[in-house]
Amino acid sequence: MLWAVAAVRDRIKLIICRFDCWRTTPLKIARASVVLLGVSLFAAGLLAEEGMWMPQQIPEMAARLRALGFKGDAKAFADLSGQPMGAIVSLGGCTASFVSPDGLIVTNHHCVAGGLQFNSTPKRNLLKDGYLAKTRGEELPNGPGSRVFVTTSVTEVTSAITGNIDAKATDRERYDLIERRLKERIAACEKGGQRCNVASFFAGLKYFEIAQMEIKDVRLVYAPADGIGVFGGETDNWRWPRHTGDWSFLRAYVGKDGKPAEFSKDNVPFKPKHWLKISAEGIKPGDLVFVAGYPGRTQRHQTYAQVKETTEWSMPRSIRLAQEQLAILDQLMKQDQALALKVAGRLQGLNNNLTNQKGMLEGLVKGGSLGLKQVREKELQAWIAADPIRQKKYGDVLPALGALQAESEKTREQSATLSTLTTSSSYLGAALTLYQLSVQRPKADLDREAGFQQRDWSRIRDGQDRMQRTIDATADRALLRWALGYVAALPAEQRILAVDQAAGLRPGMPKADADKAIDAFLQQLFAGTRLGDRDFRLSLIDKSTADLVATNDSFILLAAAMEPLAESNREAAKNRAGAQARLMPRYMEALLAQAGGLVAPDANSTLRVTYGQVKGVDAKDGLYYKPQTTLAGIIEKNTGEGDFAAPKVQLDAINARRSGKKTPYIDSSLGDVPVNFLSTVDTTGGNSGSPTLNGKGELVGLLFDGTYESVASNFLFDATTTRSIHVDTRYMLWNMAEVDGATNLLQEMAGR
Repeated sequence: MLWAVAAVRDRIKLIICRFDCWRTTPLKIARASVVLLGVSLFAAGLLAEEGMWMPQQIPEMAARLRALGFKGDAKAFADLSGQPMGAIVSLGGCTASFVSPDGLIVTNHHCVAGGLQFNSTPKRNLLKDGYLAKTRGEELPNGPGSRVFVTTSVTEVTSAITGNIDAKATDRERYDLIERRLKERIAACEKGGQRCNVASFFAGLKYFEIAQMEIKDVRLVYAPADGIGVFGGETDNWRWPRHTGDWSFLRAYVGKDGKPAEFSKDNVPFKPKHWLKISAEGIKPGDLVFVAGYPGRTQRHQTYAQVKETTEWSMPRSIRLAQEQLAILDQLMKQDQALALKVAGRLQGLNNNLTNQKGMLEGLVKGGSLGLKQVREKELQAWIAADPIRQKKYGDVLPALGALQAESEKTREQSATLSTLTTSSSYLGAALTLYQLSVQRPKADLDREAGFQQRDWSRIRDGQDRMQRTIDATADRALLRWALGYVAALPAEQRILAVDQAAGLRPGMPKADADKAIDAFLQQLFAGTRLGDRDFRLSLIDKSTADLVATNDSFILLAAAMEPLAESNREAAKNRAGAQARLMPRYMEALLAQAGGLVAPDANSTLRVTYGQVKGVDAKDGLYYKPQTTLAGIIEKNTGEGDFAAPKVQLDAINARRSGKKTPYIDSSLGDVPVNFLSTVDTTGGNSGSPTLNGKGELVGLLFDGTYESVASNFLFDATTTRSIHVDTRYMLWNMAEVDGATNLLQEMAGR
């Protein structure tokens, strides 16, 4: 099928080249890509549709959408303050949407796991049992730092960020100038009380300012038990067929004046201008669906050298490290129920990442994506070399990017091990954050490192506060011991000297001696710290560097010793970023021009819209996946234990349904209640919780996963196999009515 897309694309290149396409602006190229995309997909026979499109690009796709059966106004997707886009929100890692005029929000179950954990104790385990607030007064704070972001405007600011930079500027001067302009632009935007960000599109070729309302009082309303919300567990993760009830509800609260405010019992539910209506009809195979959300990151425009390093080094390393950490945590959890609750979030993240990384690596290697990436880069090089003008403009770009990549790989062992060390330990992570904050605080705000400006201080405080529900000395010590083993094994030229000196490690040290030194070091570290105490930790946030060191806390002293290396690494990264800012926009210009505009921007955590059809897939030779599952699959999979332990109340409700019981919120003509469905939409991490909309803009599902066979599309889109997995809203409504008794929420969403 892919050859059909390429053939049509190549023929149409001849037409658009008369417009001098390699000199066309990226937005014009994006418009041209819409036309090409539509033609090529017709030729390919309705394959998966590549493109996590900016909302303002969707009107250009009106003809294509009409051909797929869309009868609405494509311009509605470009209106961020209208319907349906005004109902879409970000949770800062997941997507969600308003579903009532009283600030009720629906998202994925796994997106509220932190709130469930925050409100849990060993005697009241909400992660396991779920939670339902029958009244507004029973709604629980979702935890420090929980936020809802409503995008209010998107403005192009490219010239303000990268315009009028002296061609003679060094890479570092370029970096510093762009960084300062970004901070100035954000500061000016936030004077209006919004939360703002300036995001790079097409690797720095374009910049857009994103303004958002930041709602700070977020409360937990409803989440089903894990036997529904996580049914299938890690066994089914990234797999099809699925039968997972991955939904939960939050509510946004504001001050009585309608403006965002910190948590208070006097706050009132937020009144959104727009909210989504849930479709009573649902979807069927072949239906057109849209997904609007905040996809995290894709790497489709990386160079072959970058993807090659990912494939050959960083992904295998990531897989190995996740497996080792999971083994440590699994052993600890068997011994302590309270510890198991504290590390539940880390465990879920490690498991999810492990399966994802395995699928990506398999797709890149066995699926041939890495080889195809190399072929395409050679085609780009040949295209550049074929024209003297292009050779003069772009000829140096790929070699220069290759040199940058090679330079970064020289110290990758040290950099990666340092990252492993700091992320393994909540104690060390907290110490490093607190120490760097103390160093940055005396500076003028525009001179502070991004992430440590005044706009970030409340988030840092929330993070240190929220940590109390997850920090555990036993787990921390075990994982830190594991990470220090990697520090001990570093080659002589890439040592982390501050840790070597503190722990008594040296290059080539016998493992038995290194283990003994590490154990003694850990004994000293944990005996000399109070960072596990919430009040002490929070008291350090406002201290000067001198006062921080004067506490004599062992982890703070270690962080102080590690800071020179961290600063050196930051400086090197800034120099490389300056070179990237000079080279990558030209690389993207070449890619866009060579492809004739058939290139979508990589995901970058900003609001995007993607569309496709409800459709099954030929998973492998002789195996076809139907696009929908039903309650029957829950009965078939249920074992009563482990990943497949459906609650008895749900099993009873399924049997009652089979006996002919009618459900008020479900079409009585359905033979069985739909559970999950597949579609061809193009999504990635961050899209979790994204509303799935029908052609009328009504809610028909929530996106929650991709398939194992298509996760490598983060690097190279596969139009044949790419599928996303959604939970059907009819399954959600049925459970709310017949299993959990969430009639208060059903009535609220129905407007009565």
